[in-house]
Amino acid sequence: MALNNRAGSCNPAVVKTIIIFMGVSLLGYLVGPPLYWHLNEALAKPSAALSCPVCNCDCDSRPALSIPQGLGNGSFTDCVKHDPEVSGDTEKNFAELLTEELKLRETEALDSQQRADMALLEAKKLTSQYQKEADKCNSGMETCEEAREKAEAALVSQKQETATWENRARQKGWKDGVKANVQSQGGVQAF
Repeated sequence: MALNNRAGSCNPAVVKTIIIFMGVSLLGYLVGPPLYWHLNEALAKPSAALSCPVCNCDCDSRPALSIPQGLGNGSFTDCVKHDPEVSGDTEKNFAELLTEELKLRETEALDSQQRADMALLEAKKLTSQYQKEADKCNSGMETCEEAREKAEAALVSQKQETATWENRARQKGWKDGVKANVQSQGGVQAF
C-alpha cells in the first residue's frame, strides 16, 4: 500500500525544479533576442564610428523632400544629406528629375487654367443668353400689361356707353321683357 501512495503523489522538489526551469526558459525566450540585438549593436558601433568619416552637410541649400507623415522614418532624411562620395551625375540626375516634375506640374496647372477659362467663357455666354431671354420676357410682359390696361379702359368706356344707351332706352319705355314683343310686331323704335 505504501507503494501505491507514493506513485500517486509528486515530489515537491521535482515540481519546484520543473517550474523554475520553465520560468527561466520563458524568461530567456522573451528577453534573449532583444538583449542579443542590443549587445550586437553596442559592440558594432565603436568599430563603425572609427571607419565612418565626419560628414560636412549643408542641408539648407538642398531642397527638402516632402514625405507624408507616417511613411518615413528618421533615417530617410539622412539619405538626403550631402554625401561627398555622391558623384556629380547623381546630383545632376536629381536636378533633372526635379526640373521635369516642375515642368509637368506647370503643364498641368496651365491645362487646369485653360479648362477654367473655357468654363468661365461658357458661363458668360449662357448668362448673356439668359439675360436676353429675360429682357424679351420683360418687354413682352410690358406689352401685355399695356394691352390689358387699354382693354380695361376700353371696357370701362364701353360699359359707360352701354349704361348711357340703356338709360336712354328706359326713358323711351324699353323694358327687358318687352324687347322680344317689339321685334315680333315688326316695329323698330329709334332711339
